[in-house]
Amino acid sequence: MLLAVADLIKQVKQDIRCIDAQTAQAERLQNNGLLIDVREPAEHLAKPAFGAINIPRGLLEMKMLELEKDPAKAIYLHCATSARAALGAEQLKRVGYENVTVITCNMDEIQRCCTA
Repeated sequence: MLLAVADLIKQVKQDIRCIDAQTAQAERLQNNGLLIDVREPAEHLAKPAFGAINIPRGLLEMKMLELEKDPAKAIYLHCATSARAALGAEQLKRVGYENVTVITCNMDEIQRCCTA
């Protein structure tokens, strides 16, 4: 039986920490966490969040293993709707990252809150 994408996202989010952009920004400033944009490069260029590193979801596990060796490092993922970020967070947890969070706001809110 095939699982609808909306149902898959709902299922994945049950096991992943999800917060709003304002909370993510406050935490990130305190813990020096990484802000990762899992959208495609063209989307990131058209509407970037300040300080975000663009790693498309399809490359996330490989690139993160090159970028960050500390499994306890705070990682905040975002996309346009939180769907790709949730799927990406699930994969990062599978490879051993322990502190992965999904930002659930839309891009306008993420841009507004992630200013430094």
